[in-house]
Amino acid sequence: MHEMAIADALLRMILELTKDCTDRPISARISCGQLNAVNPDALCFAFDVLAKGTRCEGMRLDIQIIPFQASCKGCGHVYDIEQQYRCPRCGRDQFVLMPEQPLVLESVDFEGD
Repeated sequence: MHEMAIADALLRMILELTKDCTDRPISARISCGQLNAVNPDALCFAFDVLAKGTRCEGMRLDIQIIPFQASCKGCGHVYDIEQQYRCPRCGRDQFVLMPEQPLVLESVDFEGD
């Protein structure tokens, strides 16, 4: 379960980012590519376990999964490739797969915000 390692890294990052803040962090927004194989429920569970006894205890993780994308070789349009291989703009079926989106800590919200 690599979610435990990811949760540990997220917790450390949030604790470092918030060490000089007086308000307690209450939620964090995270995004990651569809192929990162992150199970959102497992990640939230692992984070909850690791955050016990820290200022991040009780934080909510909002995880956005970014669909896999392609760039049309004909018109350059970037589109989600989940259920369609043809470009929705020009109809061509020749594309280049875009790089997978990394896991990113987008934002942290605090009490009183």
